Amino acid sequence: MAERVSDLPSPSDCAIIREVYDGENAHEHFEFQLEHALEAECQIIVIEPSKIGDETARWITVGNCLHKTAVLAGVTCLVSPLMLPSRIANYVSLPLGFFSVSCASLYGVSWQFDPCCKYQVEYDPKKLSRLPLHTLTSTSPVVIVRRDDKYRKRLHNVVALSAGVYCGFKIYQWWTQCW
Repeated sequence: MAERVSDLPSPSDCAIIREVYDGENAHEHFEFQLEHALEAECQIIVIEPSKIGDETARWITVGNCLHKTAVLAGVTCLVSPLMLPSRIANYVSLPLGFFSVSCASLYGVSWQFDPCCKYQVEYDPKKLSRLPLHTLTSTSPVVIVRRDDKYRKRLHNVVALSAGVYCGFKIYQWWTQCW
């Protein structure tokens, strides 16, 4: 199982996924340890095996990219009619609105219920220096930290929903003008 480290600032708890190859199913064992640490909602998870760490970091980065894209595209969709001439605004705002809704939907389907979405990769050397990384055998472990994403999810859902409503309203206006 994942080790508990008691010398971290309280009330944080830390799980360390150690890179110990003691059989042919070591990779599956690392994945099991990571799943266990994620489900236990450890505040800090140090992932020593580089393959699992890189995959986890990439998965978190893709989720962050979808979130940011949904927010930025949605805000641009909602602001562009105020900033651009009306004949150009629709060509900018409608595709961005649909893109925002698509990114938020994809995030909701693929990432919302994944325990990894509650974590962010920690890059700050000051914060990393407080962790017992000197005891690890790996020179470049991946450290993920649990963060509250409630407001982040609300933000991208509200922005994407607003962009979707705006796009629906514009399409309805075009539809009624054509008939």
